[in-house]
Amino acid sequence: MENPPKSTSGSAPEDVSTRLSRQRTTLSFQRTRLSADRTLMSVIRTALSLIGFGFTIFQFFRSLKEIIKVNLKKDPSEIAGQLGLALVSLGILMLFLGIVYHISFMLQVRKERGKMETDHLIMSGDTFPISMTLIIAILLFLLGVYIIFKMITHYY
Repeated sequence: MENPPKSTSGSAPEDVSTRLSRQRTTLSFQRTRLSADRTLMSVIRTALSLIGFGFTIFQFFRSLKEIIKVNLKKDPSEIAGQLGLALVSLGILMLFLGIVYHISFMLQVRKERGKMETDHLIMSGDTFPISMTLIIAILLFLLGVYIIFKMITHYY
């Protein structure tokens, strides 16, 4: 068997292997970041469903109460309104916890990435951009807080 030809530029085959390994590790951090963004997107989707469904129940029974104007001992629209508020609150809470988890996870990944970059185990200069998913999640959280505030102040 023949030995592989030696490089004339002074770099050994191990150097190429190490460089490729560093590149793969660098790309794995990008994949991890994208995976965290996808997880946050699924939290956003679920939270928006809860908020939207809760708001719909709240508005539907509030409108039904105004249309029917029935005097009952226990108003069913009040219970439905509370259910709607509970669903909106649950959606906002879920969105808040998803944002907190995403931020803490990404800080941990960045810390680990920084250590590996210091040890020259990954390629330097590759930065994580600001997550647009996180920005959208924060804006939706603020919108949800505004919605629940309006629901409470206008109904109660």
